[in-house]
Amino acid sequence: MASRLNPYLSFDGDARAAMEYYREVFGGELTLSTFGQFGSPDPAIADKVMHAQLTTPQGYTLMGSDTPPGMAFHPGDTITVSLSGDDGDELRGAWAKLSDGGTVKVPLEKQMWGDEFGQLVDRFGVPWMVNVVQS
Repeated sequence: MASRLNPYLSFDGDARAAMEYYREVFGGELTLSTFGQFGSPDPAIADKVMHAQLTTPQGYTLMGSDTPPGMAFHPGDTITVSLSGDDGDELRGAWAKLSDGGTVKVPLEKQMWGDEFGQLVDRFGVPWMVNVVQS
């Protein structure tokens, strides 16, 4: 798997409806995972989308999720650049460069879904997510 760069959209509880709408617009395959599927003990978010991915026939990839509790949702500031793949050295190198002078929000480390994942805002104010897929 090569590394992939794509937009990641944040929603305020309506990620499922939005991602299904984008599937209607662009076509393609939509996968959805909820917070409950990953063991969230909070029944209020169990059915909310933790991660969605739309892969279209045109080669577009659009990802999104509902904003989890404890994280702020700011309309108009709901897009992040997602960098993902299985080349750990390449992605960790990009993480190191992007975080230089930036602000790490979530350290790049192993997460409950098994991948290494981190979030940061670079020195120019652009939010990034980096996900190193574990084989």
